[in-house]
Amino acid sequence: MKILLFLFLLSAPVFPALGADGATYARFVPEREDDFAWENDLVAFRAYGPAMRRRPEDSGIDCWLKRVTYPIIDKWYEGNTKGLSYHKDHGEGYDPYHVGSSRGCGGTALWVNGAMVISDTFTDWKILEQTPGRTVFELTYQYPAIGADSPVREVKRITIVPGQRFFRSDSTFTRDGQPVVGLPVAIGVTTHDGKAAATLSPENRWVSCWETIQSSGLGTGVILAPGFPIETKNLAVAEKDKSHALILTATNKSGMVTCHPGYGWAKAGAIITPEAWAAELTNFSKSLQRPTP
Repeated sequence: MKILLFLFLLSAPVFPALGADGATYARFVPEREDDFAWENDLVAFRAYGPAMRRRPEDSGIDCWLKRVTYPIIDKWYEGNTKGLSYHKDHGEGYDPYHVGSSRGCGGTALWVNGAMVISDTFTDWKILEQTPGRTVFELTYQYPAIGADSPVREVKRITIVPGQRFFRSDSTFTRDGQPVVGLPVAIGVTTHDGKAAATLSPENRWVSCWETIQSSGLGTGVILAPGFPIETKNLAVAEKDKSHALILTATNKSGMVTCHPGYGWAKAGAIITPEAWAAELTNFSKSLQRPTP
């Protein structure tokens, strides 16, 4: 038994210590209705898990607005259990970002007959790599069957590294265990029912929103990786949480779509205008176009 415990400890991932500046971090949060949260020194996010299926939230991605360089996920969740709500800024940032049934910041959907078909919350999770310099994990989503077709399964592999406001999302779509090639996919950024100003930049391969939340500017956006077809759309719908800035694309021969969602919060100090946010998106997008050395 002692040998087995020793081998388990050797193979277990090493998690960055709370308070380590610049570290990447992610974990499943069963004590908060099965959230899965991830962060680096600049940004933090969460996705919703199985316990949330009775709620409006589904596969949208939530932004946690942080303004410190050390990890805050564990601290905020622990504080929340003690009555210190992470929906209020106590000096490190907070979560004022509404997701509901929207795509939030960079959530995916199938694009069928001019409308989004959305999966529910993730069904499974797996951490593949966890170091201060790089965290990689997977979230699995199931879509409803459409017509006579079998249901589609999405495995979203997320990679986050220090120093970037964007994480990488590689979504692989399969049907009956096989990659679905040429599958129309939408990637959305909520406009919060039109309150946010949407910008579409297909020439730079991104869409974004800029809005003011509790007196501070927030830019959200998603960049489509090179090599995928792109169309953009400002989708305005009367129904709550359905209006988005959209990237419309299709899966490649591996059944994959790759994008880079992220945000810039004015209160954190670096991105304080919509122009600065647009420049951040364009510069990051151009960095993706450069050939690998």
